[in-house]
Amino acid sequence: MSSALSLPAGGINWFKYAAPLRFYPLAGRLLPWCYALAALLGVAGLVIGLALAPTDAQQGDAYRIIFIHVPAAWMSMVIYLALALWAGIGLVFNLRLASMLACALAPTGALMTVIALWTGALWGKPTWGTWWVWDARLTSELILLFLYLGFLSLHAAIDDPRHADRATAVLALVGVVNVPIIYFSVRWWNTLHQGASVSLDSAPSIATPMLVGMLVMTLAVWCYCIAVALARVRLIILERERHAAWAAQALEVA
Repeated sequence: MSSALSLPAGGINWFKYAAPLRFYPLAGRLLPWCYALAALLGVAGLVIGLALAPTDAQQGDAYRIIFIHVPAAWMSMVIYLALALWAGIGLVFNLRLASMLACALAPTGALMTVIALWTGALWGKPTWGTWWVWDARLTSELILLFLYLGFLSLHAAIDDPRHADRATAVLALVGVVNVPIIYFSVRWWNTLHQGASVSLDSAPSIATPMLVGMLVMTLAVWCYCIAVALARVRLIILERERHAAWAAQALEVA
C-alpha cells in the first residue's frame, strides 16, 4: 500500500520539509538571500527615514526613532504569534521541527521587544518628558518581554527537550491573549501612547515619505528576523539530531 503522503506525478508534497533532515539544507539556501535583502532594505529604509522624510511639525526630528521603534514593535508581536503557532502545531501534531522553530523564534522576539521598549523610552523622554510611564501599551509590551523570557527560561530549566517543548507550548498559547491587548490598547484605554499611524481600516495619518520609509524598514527587520531564526533553527536541528549520521557529517563540515 502506498504511503498516505505519496502524491501523483507532478504533485507537490507539502510535508517534504517537515523533517529536520530536509529543512536543514533548505534553511541554509535561504539564509544568504534573507541577509542580503535585510541589508539592502535596511540601507534604503534608513536613507528614506533619515534623509528624505520631512521633519515632523510637532515632534521635530525626534520622531525619526519610529523607523526603528515601529518595525521592532510590530515584529515583537508578529514573532510571538508565529512562535505560538509553531509551538501549538508541535504540541498537537507532535512535529519536532515545529517545536524547534518556536524555540528559534523566541530569542529574536525577545530582542525585538527590548528594542521596542528601549526606543520607546528614547522617544518618550523628549515627547512625554519621562522615560517610562505605566501606560497600557507600554505595560502590555513589557509583559510580552516577560513572556518571551519565561518561554526561554522554562525551556532551559527542563532537561528533556520534548518535555520542554510541551511545557513551553502551553505557556506560549496562554500568552497569545496579550498580543491583541497590545495592539488595541490605544483604542480600549485613554493612554499617552499615540494612536496607530497605519491602520487597515483608515488612511495613513503620516506623510508618504515617512510611511514608505517605515514600511521599507519593516520589511528589512522582517527579513533579518527570518534570517536569524533560520540560522538558529539550523543549530537547534544539529544539536537535537546530533546522533543521526547526516547531522554528524554536517557538524564535521561546519
